[in-house]
Amino acid sequence: MHTAFFLLLGASVARFLLRHPGEPRTPWVIALSIALALLYVLGPAVGATGATGTTPAAPATGAPAPPTLRRRLWLGLVVATWVVLVVLAPSFAWCAVPLFFTALRTLPPRAAVGLVAVLTVFVVIAQLKLSTAFDPNLLLAPPAIAALATAVFVHMERQAQAQRALIDDLIRTRRELAATERREGTLAERQRLSMEIHDTLAQHLSSQQMLLQAADRTWDTDPDTARAHVRTANGIAARGLAEARRLVHDLAPPELDNGAGLADALRALDAGPDIEVRFHLEGAPTPLPDRTESALLRIAQGALANVREHANAHTAALTLSFLGDQVVLDIADDGEGFTAAASSPDRGHGLPAMRARVRQLGGTLTIESTPGEGTVLSASIPLEPTG
Repeated sequence: MHTAFFLLLGASVARFLLRHPGEPRTPWVIALSIALALLYVLGPAVGATGATGTTPAAPATGAPAPPTLRRRLWLGLVVATWVVLVVLAPSFAWCAVPLFFTALRTLPPRAAVGLVAVLTVFVVIAQLKLSTAFDPNLLLAPPAIAALATAVFVHMERQAQAQRALIDDLIRTRRELAATERREGTLAERQRLSMEIHDTLAQHLSSQQMLLQAADRTWDTDPDTARAHVRTANGIAARGLAEARRLVHDLAPPELDNGAGLADALRALDAGPDIEVRFHLEGAPTPLPDRTESALLRIAQGALANVREHANAHTAALTLSFLGDQVVLDIADDGEGFTAAASSPDRGHGLPAMRARVRQLGGTLTIESTPGEGTVLSASIPLEPTG
C-alpha cells in the first residue's frame, strides 16, 4: 500500500505538470504533493495501530489498540491535504485507494467506513470533473473499488484476529506444557530419590535392625556373637551415613569412589551374616558409563536385600558378564523362590525400582523363580559401540 500510494502520487504530479504547465496553481500543487508525501512518511512515527497493534493493558487478547489522538490528527491532516489537492487537481483522486486502507487501519470500523465513503464521494466528483461527457462507470467504479478494498481489509483483519487467537492459544499451551514438564520432572526426581533411599538407606537400616535384634537375642547366651552382630551393624551404619551424605550431594555410590570399578564394588557386597555371597566375572571388562555402573550396583544391592529379607537363602551368586554390545548382571539365590503373582509390580518397592532403573537405560529386567528352587534376576543393559 505504501508503494502504491507513492506511485499514484508521483504519477498524479507528473500528469498535472504535463497537462497544466505554467499555471498559477502549479506551485501549490507541488507544495501540497510534497507535504502529503512527508505527512504519509511520518505515519509510523506517530504510532501506527490497527491490525497488528495490541492494547498495552491487555497484550494477550490480540485486540486492536484504539487510535491515539495524535494518530487521528495525523490522519485528518493527510485527508485534508489530499482533499485540497483533489480540488486543485482532480487527477490526484486515485491516491484515495491507499488512503482507504490507512483509514481502515487507524479508525474504528464505523468511523473508517464513513471516512471511506467521504473519500469515495470526492473521487467520484473528481472523475466527473475530468470527464468531458457523462460516463456511468465514473459513478459506479469508485464505490465498487472502495467496497472491494473495505471487504479485503475486513477479511484480512478477521484472519489476523484468528491468527492472534491461535498464537495466544499456542503460547498458553506452551506455558501449560512447560509447567507439566516441570511437574513431571519433579515427580521423576522424587521417584529417583525414593529408589535411592530404598536401595541404600532403607536397606542399611533394615540390616541394622536385623543384626541388632539378633544381638539382643544372643546377648546373654552368646556375648561374643552378639558383639559381632553389633560391630557389623556399626559398619553398616557407617556405610549408611556415607550413602546419606552422597545422596544429599547427588553423587555416585560411595562403593564406586576412589577409582573402584563395578566388579570390585559388587565383590564387596554382602547379604548379612547368614548368607554367603559369591561373585563371578565373565568376559573382558570394559569401561561403563557412571549411570550404568550406579544402576547395576543399586540393582545388586536391592536384589541382595530381597534375598536377605524374603528368600530364606544360604547362598547368593552375583555374575557380571561383558558381552560386547551389552552388560548383564545376574543375581541367583538358593532360597524359597516365589510365584509370578509375588513379583507383581504392585508388590513392594524393590522390584519396581529395579525395573525403572533398567528401563531408564534402555535395558531389560527378567526374573525367573520357582517355589522351593530359588530365584534368578537378570538385568541386561545395552552398551554404545566404542570407536
